[in-house]
Amino acid sequence: MFTAMACLCVLLGGPSYAAGAESLIIAGATYYEPGVSGPGWAWTDADHLELNGYAGEAIGSDGDLVLTLAGQNSVTESHAPDADITLCGMEVWGNLTLRGTGTLTATGSQCGIHASQALVVDGCTVDARADGADITDEAVAGVIAGDMAVRGGGRVVAAGAGSGAGVRAYGVYLQDAGIGAGVAACRLSVDASWLDAAGADGGVACTGGSLVSARFVAPAGGAFSADGVVDAGGALAPHVVVEPEGATPPAGETGGRDVPGGEAGEPSSDADPAAGEPTTEPTANPSLKPAATTTKTTTTSKTTVTKTTISTSSRPKTATETTATLPKAGDNNWIAASLSLFLLGLALFGAAYRC
Repeated sequence: MFTAMACLCVLLGGPSYAAGAESLIIAGATYYEPGVSGPGWAWTDADHLELNGYAGEAIGSDGDLVLTLAGQNSVTESHAPDADITLCGMEVWGNLTLRGTGTLTATGSQCGIHASQALVVDGCTVDARADGADITDEAVAGVIAGDMAVRGGGRVVAAGAGSGAGVRAYGVYLQDAGIGAGVAACRLSVDASWLDAAGADGGVACTGGSLVSARFVAPAGGAFSADGVVDAGGALAPHVVVEPEGATPPAGETGGRDVPGGEAGEPSSDADPAAGEPTTEPTANPSLKPAATTTKTTTTSKTTVTKTTISTSSRPKTATETTATLPKAGDNNWIAASLSLFLLGLALFGAAYRC
């Protein structure tokens, strides 16, 4: 009897949560449980957010997120002094997948889209831009991520600009997210899709990459190097254009070097963006500009919570960082269930003993 009870208690010994975002920040409000929605958006489950005609302030996720796009959508950096996200249009602490038939325009001062690990654009259209406003001594890019993969006929335009002191501007800036040994980072793959990336200091900064059923249209004779995409002379190219094989080049451009399966030693783009062998970081590996840490009270449609703003940094959050979370609904349920089963076991044991 007690053995059976112990097994049941072990099975019910702790809450189980689906992988995905622990919280979402949407237009200045913080939500801790899925099943909520607003104008143009719906958080359907822990790792899935849907946008359909959303046009508003920044969206942030504390954990992996799959974002399905329908219609035209836009996210814009919040300029409020107490905002949780102040530098990017979209900020995800984990892996971010963008998919669907719609479009997304993301704008910010330091980045349009930031993913601390892998960014995948699967079949949708994305325009990510950073203007570098009030940024100094930092990297500025349309996209900042660990890895990036564009597949399924996806189309990405990414641009970074800035005139502040010490600003390095890129279209796509891929940097080592520090996500553990044995995990490749800073890698770009494009599979039968489109990419147009521009920045004064490099269109694409990464440690390696591959093209499958795609080619460099610009720069002429483009290739991956240890720092990013370089031209025929070995200089980091400020404008990188990748198109599917057989696509008509834009007016005034000639066909680029065909790279059906990537160069020797380059990782295959059909691999998981978060898998592979370790690589080294780019020569310059600036971190995202930290946002000021403030304590604020955020009111949502469900409850009022007090949370500590997390600095925007180029490394994933560690266990030592302070995050505020509401108790999960399942926490009290499993405790009550375990206690009830234990009391039932005692009652049955007493009945057996008297017999």
